[in-house]
Parts: sequence; structure tokens; C-alpha cells
Amino acid sequence: MSLPKFKNFNLDVYRPGKSKLGNIKNIIKLSANESALGTSPKVKKILNSKNLKIFKYPDPLSNSLKKEISKKFRCDETKLICGSGSDEVIQMICQLFLNSKDEVIIPRYSFLMYRIYSAIVGAKVVLAEEKNFKVDVNNILKKVSKNTKIVFIANPNNPTGTYLNYKELIQLRKKLRQNILLVIDDAYFEYMKNNDYKSGLDIFRSKENVFVLRTFSKIYGLASLRIGWGYGSKKIISALNRIRPPFNVNAIAQTAAVEALKDTKFIVKSVRHNLREANKLKSFLSTLNISTNPISANFLLLNFDECKLAARSVYKKLQSKGVILRNVEVGYKIKNKLRLTIGSTKENAAFMKAMKSLFN
Repeated sequence: MSLPKFKNFNLDVYRPGKSKLGNIKNIIKLSANESALGTSPKVKKILNSKNLKIFKYPDPLSNSLKKEISKKFRCDETKLICGSGSDEVIQMICQLFLNSKDEVIIPRYSFLMYRIYSAIVGAKVVLAEEKNFKVDVNNILKKVSKNTKIVFIANPNNPTGTYLNYKELIQLRKKLRQNILLVIDDAYFEYMKNNDYKSGLDIFRSKENVFVLRTFSKIYGLASLRIGWGYGSKKIISALNRIRPPFNVNAIAQTAAVEALKDTKFIVKSVRHNLREANKLKSFLSTLNISTNPISANFLLLNFDECKLAARSVYKKLQSKGVILRNVEVGYKIKNKLRLTIGSTKENAAFMKAMKSLFN
């Protein structure tokens, strides 16, 4: 039987962090930057409701959710679009703007889906080198050519945990050509309490040539429901809505996201937990000669260069004890490093206990 010819894509496939280990039960999964405290009680109440009308199509424009987002973040409702995770919004941005003659600049160690979606639509992906795993504005500017169409920045950056301060972001936008779209991914902004940090939305709320991404997968704990959103000029949003799949955000995700936004106490609790546990983990890791990035998002990049054990060895040995970290050598090609999600107090204690046994 013959098939129609299909495209062959020469690109690395995104491989999510592991979540299963054969027959091992009670796994400690610290590989996917998920919410340490789960979801808000308000969300759980909605999910337990017997009145969910799953036989009805959802609101195609996510109007109730966009109203709540607009209210929460003081932004224009008409400049919002919701997606099945921020991944879908990234994909739509690439479909809208890019063709085979265009170039996209992405930091070397940044979220892989930027380069994957860019490559799928035929654009040339140009990687800008980082300095000590931090995005370097000057290196990005050096890569700009007449064909540059988009620059993607995750801030703070995944998987390195480093970030650009607000002055550096403003400098980047100022020095880029006006007709280059700067896309800033604010996925982890809620965790950021650093004095020199401001989110992309707060800095560029009224900029026509900046597009901001946000997600409900991290601090809000709605990763399984796949929901995110984007904020940009009315022209971009209008064009995105023309190519957006119908009913792209399911009704349960929309309702859960609305409730998640309302629960400020849960967010405050999550941020406090993250800071407390991250400091505890960072202090513990230093006793093993494992250095990390300064605390920023809900994860740490562990550096084993000064440690007596190699990252690859620790990764495998931890799995034998039921603890999963993210191997950043896969996909990101970062050697001798592991990414550790800040988990619950119990999960973090289990990780530290497993590490002690390995090093003793």
C-alpha cells in the first residue's frame, strides 16, 4: 500500500521529563517544573462539581477567562488570546509570522519548543550564545540580520533559571529593529521576587512589537488541562484568531483557570513555599559541592563540575531510588548538569535523603 508523500523534519523531538520508572511505586517526580502544592482548593471544588456540561462545546473565545485575566493583570481584554497551553500560542505565532526566508533568534539554552515550531514552518533558527548560562543581549543583537523576524526570550529562562533584569529587556527591545517581534515568555514570573526583575507584561504592556506569553501550567497547577494565553497588539490578536483552531481551549480548563486566578492566597502560599524550600535545597546542595543558579523560578540547575560524582551517574542512581530529575543533556545538550524542580516539603526531603545516601 502506498502513501501520499509527507514532509521529513530534521529536528530534535521534544522529550518531556520522565514520569515513570518501570515497576517502582511512589515515585518522586522532580523533572517537569510542576506546581509543588498542586491546585487551588477553589479549582478542586470546580473539578468535583457534578454540573460540568461536558457534552456542550466550550466558548471558542474564552471570554469569561479573558475578562478575569484582564481584571487580574490590568490589561486590555481585546489584546488577549487563549490557547491549549502557551505551546499552542507559540505555534500560532510561528505560523502567522514565519516562512522559509525568515530567521528566528533563540538563546542557546532556552525552551526547545521555540526552535521546534520555528523549524516546522521552515524558518531558519539562529542560536545566540549565552554567558554563564545567562541570555546575553549583545550576542542576540550580533545575530540580527535583514531576515530576522522574531526573537524569543523566556524570562526567567528554562532550563537555566537565569534571567534578564528589566533594564536589559528594555535595552534589547530598544536596540532591535522595530519590525522584529520580541516574544517574551513569562511562564515563571509569579515566582520572581528579585528587585531588578519585571515581567514582560509589566514592561511592554503597550508595545505593539512585543508579544507576551503566560501559562497556567506552573504555579496554578493546571498542567494537565493545557491552558495558557498570549498578549499582543490588536492586529496580531485579530490575525491569530483567524488561524486559531475552533474550541481550542476546553470548558473545564477555562472554568478552572478562572477560579485559579481568584485564589490569591494560594499563589502567595505557593511563592513562600518555593522560596523557603529552594533556599533549603540550595544550602544542602552546597554541602555536596553542587552549585546552582541564584533562586528565581521553581527549579534549580544543578552543576556537578566541582562535585565528586558526575550528573549522569547521579541521575541514574536517583532513579533507582525512585527520584526523577531532568537530564538536560537530552535536547538541551548541557553537559554535567541536572534540573531539579522545587517539590513539596515531603518530596524535597526524599530527594535530599536519596542524595545523602549516594554521597555517603
